[in-house]
Amino acid sequence: MIELKREVVATTIPYGQKTTLPKGSNVEITQELGGSFTVLTDYGLLRVEGKDSDALGRESAAKQTSAAEMPADAKTVATAVWDQLKTCYDPEIPVNIVELGLVYENKVEPMPEGGYKVDVKFTLTAPGCGMGPILQSEVRDKVLALPGVKFANIEVVFEPAWSQAMMSDAAKLQLGMM
Repeated sequence: MIELKREVVATTIPYGQKTTLPKGSNVEITQELGGSFTVLTDYGLLRVEGKDSDALGRESAAKQTSAAEMPADAKTVATAVWDQLKTCYDPEIPVNIVELGLVYENKVEPMPEGGYKVDVKFTLTAPGCGMGPILQSEVRDKVLALPGVKFANIEVVFEPAWSQAMMSDAAKLQLGMM
C-alpha cells in the first residue's frame, strides 16, 4: 500500500468519471504502463495520470518526446504513430491498444503548409466503457507530441465490433489465452 503524498484527481474505471483522492489515502498500484497508473482504492479501481506520479512516490515511465527535426515522409510519421499507440494501455488489461487489436486506422497525410495530419480510428473492448474519452485524449496528446505532427483527428468507433479474435498472438500469449 502507498499513502498519497498529496491530493490527486483520478478517473474511475470503467466509468470515466473524475474523483478526488485526498492526501493520505491508501492505494495499491495494480498496473503501471504507458505512463499512467491503475490503482486499487477504497473507491474501487482508478486511473492516476503520469503527471501525478509524484503523489504516488514514483516517476512517470511515459516516454518524453524531444523536439526533433521534421520527419522525411509520411511513412516515417506513421511508424512513429504506431510506436506511440503502443504506449497507450487499456486501464484494466495490461496490453497496449495496438496488440489488443483496438486500432483500426492510422492514416498520415502531408499538410500543404508543412507538417502532417494524422487520423486514428480505434475502438474499445466494451462499447459502454466510460474510459473512451480518456483514452482518446491520451492518444491525441501522444500523437501531437510527435515531431512534424500538426493536427490529429482521433476518433473512437464501434464498427466493426471488437472481438478477442482481433488480438495479436503476443497479446493472447500475455493474457494466457494461448
